Amino acid sequence: MTAAEAEAFERCIAGGGVALFPADTVYGLAADPSSAAAVDRLYRLKGRGRDRPAAVMFFALEPALAALPELEPRTRAAVERLLPGALTLILPNPERRFPLACGPAPERLGLRVPSLKGALAPLAGVSVPVLQSSANPSGGADARRAGEVDEGIRAGVDLLLDGGELPGTPSTVVDLGDYEFGAWQVMREGAVPSAELEAVL
Repeated sequence: MTAAEAEAFERCIAGGGVALFPADTVYGLAADPSSAAAVDRLYRLKGRGRDRPAAVMFFALEPALAALPELEPRTRAAVERLLPGALTLILPNPERRFPLACGPAPERLGLRVPSLKGALAPLAGVSVPVLQSSANPSGGADARRAGEVDEGIRAGVDLLLDGGELPGTPSTVVDLGDYEFGAWQVMREGAVPSAELEAVL
């Protein structure tokens, strides 16, 4: 990855495009979370129903926290301990921010802040959030290489960034909706083991 590719990614998102890009886990699709047209295209490419939520990805922790100022102290502290990392955190969303990502539950929001190191480090400079979902047909296998992404998806995006081979295990999904009361739950096992979460939470 290069700084120029990261800038092209940001321009694509700002222009209403859909991009295929490498995250810290698997390849993903990205679109402007405030653009209904771009989000619709992303969902159509995947064959995914709009009743299924996606996640909003920030490329650094500070802007993610700034975008969710209503997070309560215990939950905010947990986010700061867990991210960046190969996690999707389901958080309370009382202000119903990023509604296009939330599906039928606008009071909950999936948040991703990937850990972008080595070859992927230039993406950490992207300043805009994206609505993000894995780059596979709905229910299909995740892609660890750009060439493994479904041909129809690759043909349908406006930008393809090839970051080489990725770990290939999707993010662990953790529900922190009731973390102010000490409750949390792993919704999907993934790249971060439950034992590691136990130690942090």
